[in-house]
Amino acid sequence: MTKASDEMAATALYVRESGRPGGPATARLKILLGHLQGPAATAIAAYPTSAANISSSYHPQQFQYTLDNNVLTLEQRQFYEDNGFLVIKNLVPEADIQRYRNQFERICRKEVAPIGLQIMKDVTIAKSEFHADEKAVTKIQDFQSDEELFSYCTNPQIIKYVECFTGPNIMAMHTMLINKPPDSGKKTSRHPFHQDLHYFPFRPSNSIVCAWTAMEHIDRNNGCLVVIPGTHKGTLKPHDYPKWEGGVNIMFHGIQDYDANQPRTHLVMEKGDTVFFHPLLIHGSGRNKTQGFRKAISCHFASSNCYYTDVKGTSQEIIEKELQNLLEKKYGISKIPLKKRIVGRELL
Repeated sequence: MTKASDEMAATALYVRESGRPGGPATARLKILLGHLQGPAATAIAAYPTSAANISSSYHPQQFQYTLDNNVLTLEQRQFYEDNGFLVIKNLVPEADIQRYRNQFERICRKEVAPIGLQIMKDVTIAKSEFHADEKAVTKIQDFQSDEELFSYCTNPQIIKYVECFTGPNIMAMHTMLINKPPDSGKKTSRHPFHQDLHYFPFRPSNSIVCAWTAMEHIDRNNGCLVVIPGTHKGTLKPHDYPKWEGGVNIMFHGIQDYDANQPRTHLVMEKGDTVFFHPLLIHGSGRNKTQGFRKAISCHFASSNCYYTDVKGTSQEIIEKELQNLLEKKYGISKIPLKKRIVGRELL
C-alpha cells in the first residue's frame, strides 16, 4: 500500500513509492472495481469480439502496438497498428454519459469540489464576465477523487479495450472532461496539433493509451478530433505555443515541425463512441463554430510496468518548467519534478 506524501497532498497528486506511476488503492476503489471481476461484458454489436475472429494463422509477433487477446479482431488490430487509433462505436451507454454531464454541471455550480480537480477556462472567457456555470468552464481535469466521473475510468467496457494496449495491470494517469466552447471569433477554441506523450514523463509509449468518448454528436462544425494517421510510428517532436493572433490557451502546446501536407482524418463521432489512440499520434481539434458546447470525457491509461523518465535536457523540459511556475503561483509549491505531478490511480 502506498501513501501520498505531505508535499504532494497540496496538489492531490499520487505516486507510488516504487517510482512507478500509481496511487493508493482505497477501500472504496476496491468496491467499485469489484464489478470488473464479474461476468465478461457483452460484445459490441458493431465489432464482434469472439475468439473465432482470431485465425489459426495468427502470429502475435507481427503486432507492435496491440496485445494478444480475443477482444479486437485481426482487422481492428491491423488498423490500429497502421494508423495509431481505433474508434469503437456506441461503447458507453447514454445513461452513463448523462451521469457525467450532471456531475460536470454540479462542479461548475460549485455544489461539489473534488480534491485535486483542476478547472480551466478559455483564454477569452477568462477575461470576460461569465457567471459561474458550465459556460465559464472549458475543461476539468484530474478528477480521480470524484467517484462519479472516475467511474468512466473503471467502466468494464472501457477497461476491456484498454487491456488490448496496456495489458491487465492498469493505471489511470490523466483524466479530463472537455467542454469546448463556441468560438469567440478569435479561434481560441482550437487545439493545435500535438502528441500527448509531450505531457507524460513515463515510458514505454506503447504501453500507454487514451480513451476519448464523445458525449454528444461531434463533427467538424463543433470541433471534432483531427488525427494524422500513422504518426504514432514516429518520435516525440518538440512542442511550444503556436503563434496564433487570437491567443492560445494555457498548456495548449503544439508541434513546431510537422508536414502540413500529410493526410488528415476528421473523426465524426456519435454520443458514446470512443476512440482509443496512441500517445505519439499527432492530433488536435478545430474551432467550435456552433453556439453549443462540445463535450467529451477521456482518460489516459498506462501499464503498471511503465517507469518514470527524467525530462531534464529533453524537449519535455518546457512543460516541466511551466508546471513549476503554475504550482508555485497557485499553491506556493516549487521544485517538484514533473514525474511527481502526474495524476495516477491504480486500477488492477
